[in-house]
Amino acid sequence: MGTRYEEDVIAWSLEQAALLRAGKLSVIDVQHIAEEIEDVGKSEQRELSNRMAVLLCHLLKWKYQPERRGASGETTIHTQRNSIARRIRKTPSLKASLADPDWWADAWDDAIEAASKETGLSYTTFPDVCPWTTDEVLDHAYFPAIEQESMPRQK
Repeated sequence: MGTRYEEDVIAWSLEQAALLRAGKLSVIDVQHIAEEIEDVGKSEQRELSNRMAVLLCHLLKWKYQPERRGASGETTIHTQRNSIARRIRKTPSLKASLADPDWWADAWDDAIEAASKETGLSYTTFPDVCPWTTDEVLDHAYFPAIEQESMPRQK
């Protein structure tokens, strides 16, 4: 076998691809190939989660700092919505994440942590769970208004 996985994953991946294309299945590194394939899916899920956290963070900033609303924040919200929609179009199985309460909890936690850092507002200012539906979060016409106050976190 050529390059070991642990030595140089890029060289290893190129060699493994060449072996697969040549039909030399008896010498491929099956275990590491399987792990890499699984990691592709995890990477796509992380990307979706990261984009959702950024989107939620900016929706929080829009709601909780109305005096700072501007074109930049609006652009970020639209950009993230477009990116999420594109990801789901290209990888439809990612849509299942949007129905997973644990996935939402992780994205929400990341969003309120970022919003707290970026706004200077206490983490406890924000609701325990996302107050918006998935449809609202992804709807290009939806922007949270101040009147839509939700209960802040309880200590």
